[in-house]
Amino acid sequence: MSALGQTVPLPRERPPSLSTETGQDNSPEVPEPSEAAPLLPATVDEPDDTDAPDKTPRIYQTQCPAVIAGLVEAQLLPSIEEEECAERTPWSVTGVRVGGRIVPLSAPATLSCEMATNLPSWAEMVDRYLQAQRNTGLAELSVGTSFSCRETVGGDAERVSEHGFANALDVVGFKLNDGGDIVVQSDWPKNEAPEGRLLRFAHDAACSLFATTLGPEANEEHSDHFHLDMGCHGGSCLARLCE
Repeated sequence: MSALGQTVPLPRERPPSLSTETGQDNSPEVPEPSEAAPLLPATVDEPDDTDAPDKTPRIYQTQCPAVIAGLVEAQLLPSIEEEECAERTPWSVTGVRVGGRIVPLSAPATLSCEMATNLPSWAEMVDRYLQAQRNTGLAELSVGTSFSCRETVGGDAERVSEHGFANALDVVGFKLNDGGDIVVQSDWPKNEAPEGRLLRFAHDAACSLFATTLGPEANEEHSDHFHLDMGCHGGSCLARLCE
């Protein structure tokens, strides 16, 4: 106590960070390093291609009105691209509607929509002729080549045939409901017989529907079939070739 009877105040404690008299280290504790972890190569997440857009060029095919209307029995085929030959929307035609029924082809024909569209009209004309002249009907179209990537035959020009664009069909004859079988190669020469007259009617009817109609009198290469196609003739594609 002081002479005045008062307690002498003691100094305040120093902050821990300034305490050096005790020898204590008041700096923040740093944890001891553990065993060094092995260094691993940096990893990069692989991109997820699940939702990536398909970069394959899409071929936009088109519908065929004759198929929608049921005039043609057909299935859509993949686009054709073979050397110089191509068709974006080929159809495998197996039958045509004639008089309310489907008349089958002897084999599926790979055709463009243009060819498929005109085929049932032609078959119906032949069917009506048979009903009027022979009291029977068309049972089957006997067909040959449809799509074939090759040059034209029987002509001087070296160019890709309409067959190479699925734009042509060869017809070798007709099967009838009464069991008859009319064949172009053997029956065309019988020009005065019922078979020969039918074939000439079928040839002329085709000339009114198709851009090209070639028969046995066109050249030797067509002696056994009718060649029908929708190729372009003339500057405006309005001309027709009928031989």
